[in-house]
Amino acid sequence: MRANPAVTPAHIVPEWYLLPYYAILRAIPNKLAGVTAMLTSILVLFALPWLDTSPVRSGRFRPMFKVFYWLLVADCVLLTYAGGEPPEGTWLIMSRIGAVYYFVHFFLVLPLVARIERPRPLPTSISQAVLPATGSG
Repeated sequence: MRANPAVTPAHIVPEWYLLPYYAILRAIPNKLAGVTAMLTSILVLFALPWLDTSPVRSGRFRPMFKVFYWLLVADCVLLTYAGGEPPEGTWLIMSRIGAVYYFVHFFLVLPLVARIERPRPLPTSISQAVLPATGSG
């Protein structure tokens, strides 16, 4: 059987590092809105310094931020896996939920956490211990 260049295969996927953005693209039925959401999901990463307004930049001293950070990591893993699956059934629903959380995280959760979170005290110098010494030894 000869290949037909006029027919596109049913299931084409990009490289693994583009799968989360591809899942966001496919999660939205409107083509223009899907492309806009995909581009916004990439460009939001460049706006992170302005979205996270916390005076403490290290996640080590921000316990609430750590929880939401790991939720974002789990969401990105979900979007990566869903981007490699056909856009139907459960995977389409999971892509939509993942896409919604992705945008909610950057545009709602991150600014709110920066406002309401009380970070742990910062050390006064690099040589000072961050955690109190425990035990003897």
